[in-house]
Amino acid sequence: MEIERISFFEALKLVAERNGISMPKREYTDPDAKLRGALMEMHETAARVFQSNLNGPAGAQARQYLASRNVTPEQIAEFGLGLSDAGGNQLVRQFESRFAPEHLEQSGLVAKRQEATGYYDRFRGRLMFPIHNETGKVIGFGGRALRPGEEPKYLNSPETALYRKSYVLYNLHRAKDAIRKNEYSVLVEGYMDVIGVYSAGIHNVVASCGTSLTNTQVRVLKRHSERIVVNFDPDNAGASATEKYIQMLLDEGLRVSVLELGGDLDPDEYVKASGADAYRARLEKAPTYFHWLADRARKKYDMRTVEGRMDAFKFLAPSIHSIADRLERFAVANDVADYLGVDEKLVRDHFSKGSSERSSAPRRAEMPPTERLLLHSLLASDIARTQVIPELRDLSAIDRFVSRNVFQALFAIHSDGGIFRFSDLEGRLSEADRDLLSSAVFADEVLEEEKAAEQAMACLRSLKSQDPRSEAAALRARIKAAERQGDIEEAMRLTKELDVKSRAASTITR
Repeated sequence: MEIERISFFEALKLVAERNGISMPKREYTDPDAKLRGALMEMHETAARVFQSNLNGPAGAQARQYLASRNVTPEQIAEFGLGLSDAGGNQLVRQFESRFAPEHLEQSGLVAKRQEATGYYDRFRGRLMFPIHNETGKVIGFGGRALRPGEEPKYLNSPETALYRKSYVLYNLHRAKDAIRKNEYSVLVEGYMDVIGVYSAGIHNVVASCGTSLTNTQVRVLKRHSERIVVNFDPDNAGASATEKYIQMLLDEGLRVSVLELGGDLDPDEYVKASGADAYRARLEKAPTYFHWLADRARKKYDMRTVEGRMDAFKFLAPSIHSIADRLERFAVANDVADYLGVDEKLVRDHFSKGSSERSSAPRRAEMPPTERLLLHSLLASDIARTQVIPELRDLSAIDRFVSRNVFQALFAIHSDGGIFRFSDLEGRLSEADRDLLSSAVFADEVLEEEKAAEQAMACLRSLKSQDPRSEAAALRARIKAAERQGDIEEAMRLTKELDVKSRAASTITR
């Protein structure tokens, strides 16, 4: 997990594959797991159907559009591009006899008719881009309109048990190895940008899936590299999005550069016009974010006036404050002051004050591994929740958890009875706690139910042994008391008793 920077489940599969060991066939027992299994199968089926449509007679117009964008048959196959049927009932026919009605409604692939019985396909007559989780499984789609004037231009899968938009980056399953190798990621805006750049040999490229970039997606990227080059389209919308996301990237501790291509070309168009080597050279020399922001400030404000220069400085100050290293922060501040024509002493005074305020700001707490594993296990298994929560909720250790609010919300949902849904848990949390929850559940794969229950029980035993009211804690207190009184014989006897109990507990845990 640490070396490859992947989740537990991914690491398990990787080690199994390297050693020729078959992974146990997954058996779905609790409602959530059954739903996920059904949705996985439905998305795999949909991907095959869409690809078949694109390669068949009905795909002529879509293939013509792709050819006009210089997308080759090899790229179509590599990215699994497809075409949704214009009739609106192709997937419904595929699914109705195989899946439960409640699973159909929750798939995001079909929708229930409002004024009649039955279902219809959500995507109709659109060029389809499959969206994968980090392990390479299809979990959603983006559909581009092909008919003139059809809105929206891009229609994306809704939130489902598989697909949480704020967690997923397009192409990350292909890009993650190249990101680690090159030690930086390239963030572009759209699916076609990713396809064009990736096909040119720059494999460390990703995009958000038709939505605004989120802190969770940024943290996913940071697991693979702490450096990022933002290369959005050169129009006003692209520049505004770049400006908006720079602060988010800095807040998460990434080192940010910005590449702005000339000639009003987006990344895909630039690669086709100038070649992969030219684009790669531009990436390698992409300036750091504050140079891009400084140029943006000069365009926004009247630099001929004192007020304009001060407004430009205020515009840049929050991003400079985000630089963690004090010396680098002051060096950047001085460069910006010189560039904008602002008094350097004023800048130094501002950042001297700001750095003391910044150092006293609370840091986002990190969830300890045992706590994160326990939460992950409880989210993955109904059995684990049934067996562990009744005892877990009474432990004083919960009050010391970084994620105690998440656990308390989980306990409340369990007490209410009924089917557990992740969305219900998120709905009970503040934004900060939802952020914390997301850090524990990056991977779309979950632990097998039986293994999750075992792991949750092991975590419970560990917490019990550390609880001040536990027998082991009481023995440790008696040992310390005996040592203070000089009763070495009693201290040794109690130590031996504690050792026996610890070995027994360790055997049970294993």
